[in-house]
Amino acid sequence: MAGEWNTMPLEDCMAAIIDYRGKTPEKTTFGVPLVTAKVIKGGRIERPDEFIAEADFDGWMRRGMPMPGDIVMTTEAPLGEIAQLDGAKVALAQRVITLRGKADLLDNTFLKFLLQSRPVQEELRSRATGTTVLGIRQSELRKVNLTLPPLPEQRAIAHVLGALDDMIEVNREINETLEEMARALFKSWFVDFDPVRAKLEGRPPAGMDAATAALFPDHFQDSDLGQIPKGWEVVNVGAIAEQSIGGQWGEDLPAEGLVPAICLRGCDMEDLRKSGNSARAPIRFIKPQALEKRSMQNCDFLIASSGAGPCGRPLWCSPNLQSMHQYEAIYSNFVKRFTAPSRAHAIFLDRLFQEKFDDDSIWDYINGTSVPNLDANGLLGGYKITLPPVAILEAYSDYCIPIFELLYSGESRDLAALRDTLLPKLLSGEVSVKEAKEVVL
Repeated sequence: MAGEWNTMPLEDCMAAIIDYRGKTPEKTTFGVPLVTAKVIKGGRIERPDEFIAEADFDGWMRRGMPMPGDIVMTTEAPLGEIAQLDGAKVALAQRVITLRGKADLLDNTFLKFLLQSRPVQEELRSRATGTTVLGIRQSELRKVNLTLPPLPEQRAIAHVLGALDDMIEVNREINETLEEMARALFKSWFVDFDPVRAKLEGRPPAGMDAATAALFPDHFQDSDLGQIPKGWEVVNVGAIAEQSIGGQWGEDLPAEGLVPAICLRGCDMEDLRKSGNSARAPIRFIKPQALEKRSMQNCDFLIASSGAGPCGRPLWCSPNLQSMHQYEAIYSNFVKRFTAPSRAHAIFLDRLFQEKFDDDSIWDYINGTSVPNLDANGLLGGYKITLPPVAILEAYSDYCIPIFELLYSGESRDLAALRDTLLPKLLSGEVSVKEAKEVVL
């Protein structure tokens, strides 16, 4: 088998290399989605939030049109994120390069997995330049070595790994739907006050049993924040949450007297919320007494406290989050932990801060330009919220708990672990396609 595999430079395998570095398109609020480096994550393309005008598309894409099946790779900030294009019409941004294999030599889906493999990722980094931000020139990318089995075997390997990716994506879509349901209910109850408005108009609140409906008043009252449900309060966040200080930080490498823990960073929180997948979260080694101080309870929630992308992103410390790994989970130095009076308060505040993150209003409490940092004291002391009675918070919490249990059930994580285990073995020939199919299909 090994004798049938060939190693050659990437440029000899390509039918097209499309590179838009050095150009900056004029962006609009709608039009053709722009695939930027920030939306290529974890083997997929997140929903783009930048666009170019339809009228500008042909003029912008003169260096080459993307085709379904093409592979996109980030060339810096970050380097080496990989995804595959489907049939949707998209434009390509800077820091993204598009690769298309020769049809008689290289299957594009196989190329996606090959570029994600450790040997190729390590070679990308070894050929990169820069210190704080790694980037690779096209001339160096062309020299990266690719080891290819015969084309039929490439397709068979891509089929097995692609099947795992499809299952992971289905789970992700289910989780996103559940997340949207929790978000919609939060908006209905705590932003639009739909149950109160319904009762004020003499209607039963939609989709709500009588016991839950009875928890809501049927009138509004004036407050510093405008009209709010009668009996609800306006308080600073600091009235129901306080920052919890962690212990001494851990080390990257094991040492005597230190124990391992999974370290949750701000950049992990999006995947945790959407898919329960923290496979990227690194292991850190920490003193047992410090581990205890950095452990989390179900009345805690985290907020990423530094970094342009994750700063301000929250995450409730679900007990299921703790049970996802063989090691206990802790939070990094660039994440702040807050403690609320109860699980219900923590879930409410997690959702409240997620709304603030999504609409960018969390930036009212973030300082710094080159390195944004969360002003925890300002957030706790200066952010006024409308606080419902505990019984309503508990009703919302009871609704959300099954969602968190599904989210952290481990199925997506187990599938990702299986894919990551099979990937190097299939790409090296250590495991045959037949053996892998018996496990996956």
